[in-house]
Amino acid sequence: MPIAELTYPIAPIRIQVSAQYLADQSLPMTQRYTFAYQITLTNEGTQALTLRRRYWKITDDNQLQETVSGEGVVGQQPLLQPGESFVYTSGAQIKTPYGQMEGYYLFEDNQGIFYKAPIAPFLLSIPRTLH
Repeated sequence: MPIAELTYPIAPIRIQVSAQYLADQSLPMTQRYTFAYQITLTNEGTQALTLRRRYWKITDDNQLQETVSGEGVVGQQPLLQPGESFVYTSGAQIKTPYGQMEGYYLFEDNQGIFYKAPIAPFLLSIPRTLH
């Protein structure tokens, strides 16, 4: 069964996102807009959790969708003790100057139980663009 179709309890993980446009890595003439995003994951629960998988849905302003899934994030599967945070930066490219990302992470506790941490939609937008 695909990972996106499984149901898991919600993980006690707070997710903070900051996204920015990377003009020096974008080529608007060829419809390539590059964005960086920084994610801060904080374990607000009472037990250690390991980030095992990620799932992203990236949608541009033409409603073209791309899904990305895989193990861990940026080559890591961080273990977060209660109260600990993990910060990482990654990126995405879309074909329009405006879009959004959303998804979830899967965390595992020390008993092998998986938890889902939903990532609320966030905007990808070049500066000074109203939409």
